[in-house]
Order: sequence, then C-alpha cells, then structure tokens
Amino acid sequence: MKKLMLATAATALMAGGAFAEDAKIGIILGFTGPLESITPNMAAGAELAIAEVNASGKFMGGGTVTPVRADSTCVDAAAATAAAERLVTAEGVNGIMGADCSGVTGSVLQNVARPNGIGMISPSATSPGLSSAEDDGLFFRTAPSDARQGEVIADVLTERGMKSIAISYTNNDYGKGLSDSIAAAFAAKGGTVTVVTAHEDGKADYSAEVATLAAAGGDVLVVAGYVDQGGKGVIQAALDTGAFDTFFLPDGMYGESLIAAIGDGLNGTMGTVPGTDSEGAAKFAELATAAGFDPTSSYTGESYDAAALIMLAMEAAKSTNSKDWTAKVMDVANAPGEKVNAGDLGRALELIAAGTDIDYVGATSVELIGNGEAAGNFREFTVTGGKFVTDKFR
Repeated sequence: MKKLMLATAATALMAGGAFAEDAKIGIILGFTGPLESITPNMAAGAELAIAEVNASGKFMGGGTVTPVRADSTCVDAAAATAAAERLVTAEGVNGIMGADCSGVTGSVLQNVARPNGIGMISPSATSPGLSSAEDDGLFFRTAPSDARQGEVIADVLTERGMKSIAISYTNNDYGKGLSDSIAAAFAAKGGTVTVVTAHEDGKADYSAEVATLAAAGGDVLVVAGYVDQGGKGVIQAALDTGAFDTFFLPDGMYGESLIAAIGDGLNGTMGTVPGTDSEGAAKFAELATAAGFDPTSSYTGESYDAAALIMLAMEAAKSTNSKDWTAKVMDVANAPGEKVNAGDLGRALELIAAGTDIDYVGATSVELIGNGEAAGNFREFTVTGGKFVTDKFR
C-alpha cells in the first residue's frame, strides 16, 4: 500500500508539470565601508523582490527563494572574495545579487563567479572596464556604465553654464574610470578641465589635496568619491578653506548622510544619480515605502531589478543552475514581450510558465545592452534647503 501511495504521488507531481524547486540568492554589498549608509536600502530593495516572488507562490512550481547576505566592504577585494566564496561553498547560492563597488565586483567575478560558474547581477558597479571584462556570460548589471554617466554629467555641467571644472576622484577602479569619462566628455563639449587628482579614502585631513585643486581653480569641483569616505572629506576641506563653494556629485556621493555631515554648505550643489520617473518607479516607491525603506536612496530600484531578473531568468530557464538562467537574462529583460513593472513579479512568473515572452521594465526602466549592462536613465538634482531636489530626468 505504501509503495502504491508513493507511486501515485509521483505520478500526480509529474502530471502537474514540475517539481517545486527552491533557490538561494547571495546579496553581497558593502554593509561596512565607504557606502555603508546606503547599502541597507539596496539590500532591502533586493529582498523586497524576493519577498514578492515568495508571496506569489509562482516560483519554480511553488518553490521559495532565500536571500543570504554577505559583506563586500566595497573596497577590500580579499574580504569580498572570501565573502563570495562563503556564499558559494557554504551557503550554496544559485546566483549573486552584487557586488556593489566596481573593484570588488571585478574581483568576485574573476575569483569566484567564473571559477564556480555562478551568475551575478550587480546593481551598482559602474566602471567602464567591466563592459569588456571576461565573464563567460555570467555577469550583468542593472546600473549604467560610467561611460554613459560621464556624458550625462558633461551635459548637465554645460547646460548649467559651467566653463571649467576640477575633478577629485577616489583612487580605485570606480573613481578613475568615472573621472576619465567626465573629463573626456566635458572637454569634448568645449569645457576646460583644470586638474584631475586622486584622493585616498580613510584620511583625516584632505587639505593637501584641496590645495592642489584650489591652485588649478574651476567653476565647480566634481567629487567622484564615496559619500561616507574621502569624497565627504574633500568637500568639507574645500568649504573650510574657501577653495570651492560649488560642487557636483556623481552617483557614489549621493546620500542623506552627506547632507547631515556637511550641512548648509552643500546647498547649491548639483549632481546625478541613476533614476527614472516611469510607472514602474512609482510603483516601486510605493512598495518600498510600505516596506519601511527609502525608495529614493541610491541603487535601491536597481537592486530590486537585479534580484527580480535572476528569479525571472530562472523561471524562463526552468532551472536554478547558473549556466542555464544566465542564458535567459537578456531575453526576459528586453523586448519583445509583455511589459512587466515592479510589483508585478507574480504575473511575470505566470506568463513565463505559460510560455509567454516578457519584457521586464521593473523599477528602473530596464533595458540591457551590449554584454548585459543598463542603457541608463539618470535623475538630475540640486541640493536646496538641505534636501536633494529633483530637477529633471535624463
């Protein structure tokens, strides 16, 4: 009788079409380090997508997805690699949402993801160098390359009447790649780049760096650094010495902690951060607010979309194995197909299971180009009255 019952149960499961399959997704972000004030919101964005999928009951025949956090530190490649190794070997993750900063993302890709055949989608690694990195088809990003960000920044600066700029950048892959992109794009528009200098994170005094910048001069100081580290120190030193009173903040410098630290001296500062005013962005903002985190914080929507794409690609591949689901990421992310916004992941899973193509738009108007990076939409802002005020979207 027992054998008959087991056989009947197996037949019923086969008739239902598939066995339920569970998955684990590693969330590796800089929970400590120069971006530690924004990464909790990024993790919350990814976990919001996972919770939405689990609540739908539609994933892989009724399976569940478990998030597992790990600390990339943002800047310590050895620590990030060790953390990613733990995700793969000890936790057995089926994919990685992350990493965050470009240098550690490259290290995780080359030292962990490729050797172990694990797919990863970064929500915030923006170095242009990652566009051509050897990745065996395993790496994607929902953030645009800094090659695109540099062009947007040059447009903003030119339109605001800036004729000359000085640039201070954090001395790593992210800072160097972004500063090079900004300088080239601004010069191509006829602007003058007076000086481009690096700063090291973790210093107590940035007066020497600011003296070099001040000697060169410029209408505005562009600070391509980190909101909780050297970039903040450079701005404070520039204000303290009177070297500059107008600043431009790229993505890594966007965060409420900077306004809290600098105060009124930041008023009039301009900047850009990835963002869109799409229907999906509005829905994501509603969901994030209900979940108790800030939807306007840097790369929260991109984190939601990165996690969503991993799960939707798994469903499309009918497999949680990275070599299978990574082959489906571009298919679910781009046209043709029925458009899917944030908050609609359950319906997306139903459509995929029924054999219907989807075009995942998500929280950030996802469109993947090239080797799998975001085409790029940006929010332009000005700090006014101690707040980041949105001026327009690009």
